[in-house]
Amino acid sequence: QVQLVESGGGLVQPGGSLRLSCVASRSGLSLYAMGWYRQAPGEQRELVAHITTGGITDYADSVKGRFTISRDNAKNTVYLQMNSLKFEDTAVYYCNANRRLGDLHYDYWGQGTQVTVSS
Repeated sequence: QVQLVESGGGLVQPGGSLRLSCVASRSGLSLYAMGWYRQAPGEQRELVAHITTGGITDYADSVKGRFTISRDNAKNTVYLQMNSLKFEDTAVYYCNANRRLGDLHYDYWGQGTQVTVSS
């Protein structure tokens, strides 16, 4: 079992920046692909950014060029640097750890952190 704890959310003006962190409760995060998802009120949860165990990243079109996902395996932490924030980035942001080992599938979620972009 892996517990994920997100932090770094808050209220920010349009054009501002935030850095989200996701810390795992145990070592071994390097074995997991990691993702940041978000869910706005009345909307489905969507993938924002993803990073593989090898460090390959991928982003939703809506955040490309503005968000950066990174990982520090030594600290069991994944980050999401969010720049040039827009009103439509307002959502609860969730961290996900995912690993497939043969027929086994490990999938863990954090509790979420609120990001509000407002003037």
